[in-house]
Amino acid sequence: MKNSFDEKILDEAKDWIMANQSVVLATVIQTWGSSPRAVGSRMIVNDKGDFSGSVSGGCVETAVVRECLGLLKENKPCKKIEFRVSNESAWEIGLACGGEIAIFLEQIN
Repeated sequence: MKNSFDEKILDEAKDWIMANQSVVLATVIQTWGSSPRAVGSRMIVNDKGDFSGSVSGGCVETAVVRECLGLLKENKPCKKIEFRVSNESAWEIGLACGGEIAIFLEQIN
């Protein structure tokens, strides 16, 4: 079954790539406990910091955008990031509700 929301995100990523922008695809690959988005949820981020889609919410997405920009700056193909309630920064990034989330970042072209 096709997800029209994912198709929209991927179409937008293609448009950014055609406009010579670098793009990172962020995908939720694992969750535990309370999580606003399910496994498979996606977000794209371009080299300008523009983004579309959603992998969590609020402060977590801000951190994901920052990680995506870092991936582009370092010119790395991919990276796995995790946010856990046990992290000292859990309250700061918005996981005070007790959840954990793992997100896979990959440059696409």
